Amino acid sequence: MSRRYRYYYEYFEPTRPIETDEGLKARSQHGKFAKNWWAERWITALEGLVDAGRLRRGRSYARSGQVLSIEEKKGTVAARVQGSRARPYKISIQLQPLTDAQWERVIDEMAGQAIFAAQLLAGEMPPDIEQAFEAAGVSLFPETGDDLVTDCSCPDWANPCKHVAATHYILGEQFDEDPFMIFRLRGRTQEQILQALRARRAGDAADAEEAEPPEVVVPLDELLETFWQGAEPLEPFPTAIKPPAVPLPLLKRLGPPAFFPDRDLAALLAPAYQALTDAALAQAYEANGDAETP
Repeated sequence: MSRRYRYYYEYFEPTRPIETDEGLKARSQHGKFAKNWWAERWITALEGLVDAGRLRRGRSYARSGQVLSIEEKKGTVAARVQGSRARPYKISIQLQPLTDAQWERVIDEMAGQAIFAAQLLAGEMPPDIEQAFEAAGVSLFPETGDDLVTDCSCPDWANPCKHVAATHYILGEQFDEDPFMIFRLRGRTQEQILQALRARRAGDAADAEEAEPPEVVVPLDELLETFWQGAEPLEPFPTAIKPPAVPLPLLKRLGPPAFFPDRDLAALLAPAYQALTDAALAQAYEANGDAETP
């Protein structure tokens, strides 16, 4: 039976899990589990809903490799955790999805910030993304017990038990590598969000064009005498020469190549891409008369 977070605890005698070498051992063997802010937010949300004892045992399970498998299935995370019994326990974690109307409000808020689309295209989670959700009246990360529905086949009716907690910690490490999993668990993929943002921005541009008065076109035969004299000079306009908002956006947008699976090609090419960016900026600032780049 599914269990929402209700702060209900029942005492169970601590038991030693069956050791296994087939599990997903956490990369973090001490200190924080997460490297990036979005994964840290996920883990912080969990730790605000769980008693300290089960959190401690959940961390121990995660670090010793008791989580045998973890898989994302249609908005739900399914896992198997080796406990003290021979048969591994089955765990499911579901984050309450946002409704279509809620997502429409979120997209409206995100469309007002061009940097969001740029960072999402580059595979990065915008640091201010939560503000768009808050402005739409919803939260991206779980904030209350009603946001999460969990289930574990173990006999411990505490919510969550140590097996669910262990899965949360391993999931936090996976969030480090795939920040857009949180979007999928809330009901939208990265591509769906990008498509909606493009449609919003295209619609705004079309509305702006319709609002402009039609340009008056003078017939060519009335311009014969002045055709070669040139039009009025263009008014000066400002230009902004600055580094890209997202470091190495093109390299990140290309993603890992299928023909180079065994090494991190992005890490190998990053110094060259950065050197080219720095050289182009330096040349642009020199041509523009600026003493130094920002």
